[in-house]
Amino acid sequence: MTLKHPSLFSAAILGIFAMAAVADEPNTLTDKEKAEGWVLLFDGKDLGAHFRSYNGEGIKEQWQVKDGVFTLTEKGGGDIVTKKQYGAFELTLDFKISKGGNSGLMYHVIEKAGSPPWHTGPEVQIQDNVDGHDPQKAGWLYQLYAADTDATKPAGEWNTLRILITPEKCVHYMNGVKYCEYVKGSKDWDEKVAASKFSKFPDFGKPTKGHINLQDHGNVVSFRNVKIKSLD
Repeated sequence: MTLKHPSLFSAAILGIFAMAAVADEPNTLTDKEKAEGWVLLFDGKDLGAHFRSYNGEGIKEQWQVKDGVFTLTEKGGGDIVTKKQYGAFELTLDFKISKGGNSGLMYHVIEKAGSPPWHTGPEVQIQDNVDGHDPQKAGWLYQLYAADTDATKPAGEWNTLRILITPEKCVHYMNGVKYCEYVKGSKDWDEKVAASKFSKFPDFGKPTKGHINLQDHGNVVSFRNVKIKSLD
């Protein structure tokens, strides 16, 4: 086949690649995502627009923004939470954990003076699965629901965590691989909670709406591409 206008064809191909590049740009939303109701919780510059300290205002200096990434650079930054509360939602983010590092994402967190976020909010583990010291692995729901596979990339590389949280079902994915599925508040859930350390905390897992919390576990951890779609 002979193209009458090869230069136009080349331009069209370049245009397609250009659009793909824009869609993959960190901390941005595609037109499709916008139409579906996704919202950026971090635009690459201003962490304080959607987050603040747990049980506090503002964000401590240990949380730093640089080159489109926000990082807990050292212990002492404290946990940070979304300013808004969410019930049913879908969330995706990229994380990069340091060698041997540990962190976590909690949801349905209720702030209480003198009480840490994990007394109410279930935790999705974030960890270096190779050199980390916790038997709970990245992407698992801490002490409750594990995965029989490990799709994480090594410490220092970006991983994409996606969670779907609804009353009907909750699902975790790591780098596109399904990890676990459960129903919060089900008989199976209650039995697992009763057999865990969380049984000592009467409010654990009870809220159906709350803040999303990113943990200061004392180790360096970075985040980007934090996107949420409310399903309430």
